[in-house]
Amino acid sequence: MKGGQSSRFWGRHSSLTLAALFLTTIFFWSWENNPLLTSLLSAQEQFLMHTSDFTVDHFDDTSLLSNPLELEEDSVSQLPENTEDDITIKPSESDMDEMTTPVYERKEQNRVSDSHIKKKACDYGKGRWVADNRRPLYSGLGCKQWLSDMWACRLTQRTDFSYEGYRWQPNDCEMPEFQGSEFLRRMQDKTIAFIGDSLGRQQFQSLMCMASGGEEKPEVESVEWKFGLTKSKGAIRPDGWAYRFPATNTTILYYWSASLCGIEPINITDPATEYAMHLDRPPAFLERYLPQLDVVILNTGHHWNRGKLRANKWVMYAEGKKVINRKLAEMGNAKNYTLYSIARWFDSQIPLYPHLKVFLRTISPRHFANGEWNTGGSCNNLSPLSKGNEVFQNQSSDPVVEGAVSGTMVKILDITALSELRDEAHISHYSRKASEGVNDCLHWCLPGIPDTWNELLYAQL
Repeated sequence: MKGGQSSRFWGRHSSLTLAALFLTTIFFWSWENNPLLTSLLSAQEQFLMHTSDFTVDHFDDTSLLSNPLELEEDSVSQLPENTEDDITIKPSESDMDEMTTPVYERKEQNRVSDSHIKKKACDYGKGRWVADNRRPLYSGLGCKQWLSDMWACRLTQRTDFSYEGYRWQPNDCEMPEFQGSEFLRRMQDKTIAFIGDSLGRQQFQSLMCMASGGEEKPEVESVEWKFGLTKSKGAIRPDGWAYRFPATNTTILYYWSASLCGIEPINITDPATEYAMHLDRPPAFLERYLPQLDVVILNTGHHWNRGKLRANKWVMYAEGKKVINRKLAEMGNAKNYTLYSIARWFDSQIPLYPHLKVFLRTISPRHFANGEWNTGGSCNNLSPLSKGNEVFQNQSSDPVVEGAVSGTMVKILDITALSELRDEAHISHYSRKASEGVNDCLHWCLPGIPDTWNELLYAQL
């Protein structure tokens, strides 16, 4: 009798245990797959779940406060910028899948009906450099109306310009030939905006030269006033430039936003105030002028370091509060959080503005060898394609940007790997104003590599 009771007891106990395990399994499955449950997590928690294995290259902050390349180049909003360096994000292999499919992404199958199969898009970042005697697309001597002297390498002591004679040829798809008049016709009544750092400004100047054919265009109007692009008190330059081609009513503008964050004074009445750097908010310029924009090209990356933040009195904020989460406050994680945030913000705005096309450009590579800009680093190679001429990989060399746009309507402008092959095309020590012994292995000669970025943009438009 006792044996029978014992058997029934253990039978009931086993059944309850199995039921509990079954319910627990169902709960966790629901948590993984139910977007409502996932949305209950804060934005910070969702992001940090997928960045736990990031490693960040750290820099000596004190060495970043007097970069002469930066002092002469970047425009300034609140305070003159003093540094420009990059943070390299190195996700572990085991974390790659998670990075490119974040918890909070909108599943692509929700956007496209299962009954419609989209034609596979061209991978413009996979291809090869080929010689082309029709390059460059404009004259580095003639495009003085738009091109900064410091970037016009034909105005320097450099004598070798073989880097100008190549074009990018993607695999398995055609690149349309860029013609300024055709580009302006296609962009009739549209506004194209570059939002980013000095490399975004290079791309902006490149497109101005390409659209005008590198010729003087006195009829082109300055329309900065339409976009509030005025010179702030104490700034070296205005926050941006805007030009309108009257024949087609096409406007091309640039707005300086090195971090792609919303930045505002913490105490507006205090001249010495710090500034809140809202990692999860877009720049106020975008919030205000987005309805007027048709094409937006975003970039950031080389300004994310402690020296930069200190020089500008920037303090990280997220969800309206000062960041105290130490993992989020790590520079690489903060940058990644910002990239994911702005991609999601644009994803929420594009349905409101069906005409809008948004591109997030991958990071432009640096080519310093044997040191940094201030420790003897240089880029003296003048031989084109000495590092090879072809990109074979299927993934982007900037997995953070690739992950940020995944599952959104924001497109990737993937220029990292193809630009990595062109170390001979930097300004190097030929910059007209660089200090003796200092090399600029970050910015590019124009005409040059940023022209290719714009050809890729044109192809994807």
